[in-house]
Amino acid sequence: MKVVEIREYGAPEVLQPAERPAPEAAAGELLIRVTASGVNRPDVLQRTGNYPVPPGASDIPGLEVAGVIESGDAAAMARAGLKVGDRVCALVAGGGYAQYCVAPVGQCLPVPEGLSDIEAASLPETFFTVWSNVFDRARLQAGETLLVQGGSSGIGVTAIQMAKAMGATVLVTAGSDAKCQACLALGADHAINYRTHDFAEEAKRLTGGVGVNVILDMVAGAYVAREVECLAEDGRLVIIAVQGGIQSEFNAGLVLRRRLQITGSTLRPRPVAFKSAIAQSLRQHVWPLIAAGKIKPVIHSTFAAAKAADAHVLMESNQHVGKIVLTW
Repeated sequence: MKVVEIREYGAPEVLQPAERPAPEAAAGELLIRVTASGVNRPDVLQRTGNYPVPPGASDIPGLEVAGVIESGDAAAMARAGLKVGDRVCALVAGGGYAQYCVAPVGQCLPVPEGLSDIEAASLPETFFTVWSNVFDRARLQAGETLLVQGGSSGIGVTAIQMAKAMGATVLVTAGSDAKCQACLALGADHAINYRTHDFAEEAKRLTGGVGVNVILDMVAGAYVAREVECLAEDGRLVIIAVQGGIQSEFNAGLVLRRRLQITGSTLRPRPVAFKSAIAQSLRQHVWPLIAAGKIKPVIHSTFAAAKAADAHVLMESNQHVGKIVLTW
């Protein structure tokens, strides 16, 4: 099969087309003939040597795919309501930049009605991440306010739509007025240009001084102190990336007085059972909203798989709104 592999750690050009033997599905797995592969920030981190591959996972980058089931554990597929020939999308721990990819059956979901494979390939990584962190860990409820750092990212456009569909008020930050407008068009209630405004002050102003209930943070670093300041009583901060650095100083007194919770997670190394439970929640609560058109994939660009290096250049430019997808 054709793949895109990381020849050595470094700049985007280290991503090179290659050929490898096709994998075979083991017990509890299925084999997907891949038609589209999502591109995500962790792929960039892996390419630069800053995101180790979990034990047992493929060294080929790529954490989400869509395509057709070629073969697999028949009993496991039957229990999941899947069969050979079905169109599916899947969250994987690696191996997504390839024409064939194995995935645990529990981490596979049927392509939502009306979606193309390109659209479906853009779903798993961000939808699993947002559900796990915003709804499971941070317990966002209808009527609460969510602040999303980086609203125009793949995670951001997913969080906006999912939170709005669940009845929350959504504030976002973005790095330009154009990106702010894109977030508003997706349903965000307020968008803050972090280059021209202090997001913490704006968040407090927009909530009448009360603060926000939940913050989804991909920055960390110096942002944490300001996030603590703009959280409401019993507010929850969930950190899912550290693009701004791993060191943070904040007012611990505010954490005590307002009963705040600061948490975080990484999804890739979690066990199959954990990810499968997220898949079931998505299939029950979110997939019907996608089929109904209430939540829509946001695709910024597609690239032929052989041009994966160009996709990474775009990812690192931060000029995109939504997802970047490779096609096979």
